[in-house]
Amino acid sequence: MQNSAEIDRLKAVVQQVLDEAKHQGASAAEASVSIDNGLSVSARLGEVETVEFHCDQGLGVTVYFGQQKGSASSNDVSADSLRETVRAACSIARYASPDEYAGLPDAADLATQFPDLDLYHPWTVNAEQAIELAIRCEQAARDFDPAISNSEGASVNSHSGVRVLGNSLGFLQGYQATRHSISCSVLAGSGDNMQRDYWYSVARNQLGLESVEQVGQEAARRTLARMNATSLSTRQCPVLFAPTMAQGLIGALIGAISGGSLYRKASFMLDKLDQVIMPDFVRIHEQPLLKGALGSSSYDAEGVATQTRDIVSAGILRAYVLSSYSARKLGMRTTGNASGVHNLTVDSGALDFTGMLQLMGTGLLVTELLGQGVNRVTGDYSRGASGFWVENGVIQFPVEEITIAGNLTNMLRNIVAIGNDVDLRGNIRTGSILLEKMSIAGQ
Repeated sequence: MQNSAEIDRLKAVVQQVLDEAKHQGASAAEASVSIDNGLSVSARLGEVETVEFHCDQGLGVTVYFGQQKGSASSNDVSADSLRETVRAACSIARYASPDEYAGLPDAADLATQFPDLDLYHPWTVNAEQAIELAIRCEQAARDFDPAISNSEGASVNSHSGVRVLGNSLGFLQGYQATRHSISCSVLAGSGDNMQRDYWYSVARNQLGLESVEQVGQEAARRTLARMNATSLSTRQCPVLFAPTMAQGLIGALIGAISGGSLYRKASFMLDKLDQVIMPDFVRIHEQPLLKGALGSSSYDAEGVATQTRDIVSAGILRAYVLSSYSARKLGMRTTGNASGVHNLTVDSGALDFTGMLQLMGTGLLVTELLGQGVNRVTGDYSRGASGFWVENGVIQFPVEEITIAGNLTNMLRNIVAIGNDVDLRGNIRTGSILLEKMSIAGQ
């Protein structure tokens, strides 16, 4: 249940900041206050490694003198600090160069409806209980197989926060949210033949977490599967991105159609609106109002209403990802994405993970990517990778020390299928993605 008294208290703080900005001569202002509390514990080899309690608060204010903008922040929300923070922002604004695109969002774009998105589920776990859970998680991994030879530990985290945002257009809203997680990372083998892998579970509600035993056992299972990995000879072949890797592939597309990349003309997706960029079965859409999801919000970082909308449908790029500032630079209208996308969903096909392997037949399953080799300007893509070689739809052996390469324009057009093995642990919700072919550089 939301603590309405706490939200009301912080609303009063934000309103005080906005009033102070007006008093100091600002023509417009926006302010936000947040308080975050959390517990993080980690254990390794059966012993406690860390116990951390977090209690952070912050204030941010942005003021405008016409088209001159200044921002300042503080972790002190006392009355004196509020005045000084506003004064600092005003001082910066008075010396700033005018920017014709700067300013608050248009009033017509601000959110006016605020449904309960079921984001707040405090976990009453204390430090002793969290330590026990972390130790059990790691022990489940270490007991899974004698080949598990070492551990990087297990962790349990519980986080709770409240945020209030307001501006001088009359917007003033806040909400509380929680986020809990369990993770584990272990090693197998010895000497030159060692491998590591991990697993984690994350949810708004602790009841949605996998059990600590499930997390530990999956970390061990994934680590053991990588044993005796080898490289491949250089070749071209189909590539199947596991769901966690497919999220990054879709993320590269979103980065390229985001306002900052577009108005700087630093994107391979420039001028692609209303053009075919993917096969006609692909649909990518935002679902910001999903109850309990990790990316849910009824408004963005500017207070603009989020939208349930298609970004790609029938393979055609239907919309960009814009804040108010980037929209003005492009002569367009904000899409409510000043804080990024919200539950970006890639619609699934009919095949599960096993079916996707069978559809690929022979090729590379990618389960880990290394490096940042994505050129957003040209779309060139080259990253270190590891995973598994697949023949006749069956995993044959683990693979490492290879590089996969292509161009995102071609990669997106050459998607063969999207699996229904959707990973819900992030803000991009997609199953595995099969590409027709990529270049593999190995031995």
